[in-house]
Amino acid sequence: MLELRNLSSGYGDALVLRDFSCRFENGRVTALMGRNGMGKTTLLKTIMGLIKAKSGSVRFDGQALETWPTHLIARAGIGYVPQGREIFEDFSVTENLQLGLLGQDPVGALPFSQIYDWFPLLKERADQRAGTFSGGQQQILAIARALVGGPKMLLLDEPTEGIQPSIVHDIGLQLAKIAKETGLGILIVEQNVEMVRTLADQVLFMENGEIRESCDIEAVKQDDTLLHRYLSV
Repeated sequence: MLELRNLSSGYGDALVLRDFSCRFENGRVTALMGRNGMGKTTLLKTIMGLIKAKSGSVRFDGQALETWPTHLIARAGIGYVPQGREIFEDFSVTENLQLGLLGQDPVGALPFSQIYDWFPLLKERADQRAGTFSGGQQQILAIARALVGGPKMLLLDEPTEGIQPSIVHDIGLQLAKIAKETGLGILIVEQNVEMVRTLADQVLFMENGEIRESCDIEAVKQDDTLLHRYLSV
């Protein structure tokens, strides 16, 4: 379980997160939604140690991580797919996956055969240079690279940005299947309503660095009120 208590962080003297508290359970998919500039990406970066918390705590499976460097947070079992994917375009699929194992505990790492079972496209193109992939295919590779280390919690920052709808739907279905089969917890920052409806168990709506509303996914499927309130410009 990932638990955040009174977490505050930001850039310089500017606070973006303000006393943010929430729990994210293993095996559940939580979508974090809100307009741009509300602190969603900052939250993920703070969890991963890319931005240092000014106060509060980040606890994962009982360990306090808020002072840890990013590579140890990843080794503790939190995977991260940043906005923009950040794959190595000149490397092959296999080489990108191998990079996902760097610094990870080999005991918990997943065999490539498992990754290829989830994402057959990657097996078919294992020797292909990642830079020749479409945006959607690169996103699949970025997700696979984060999964190969065997995380217990996966953080995704706007994974559908710039991807065609059919691939968005496929990625959502596959991630939901993986979470159900393995007990993987997922925290996804996402503006694509269809992706959220396909994947999430619950939705948190964020505004000005704080959670304003939370609800079960069924409430979002049945009523667009919260979506209009927190996503409309």
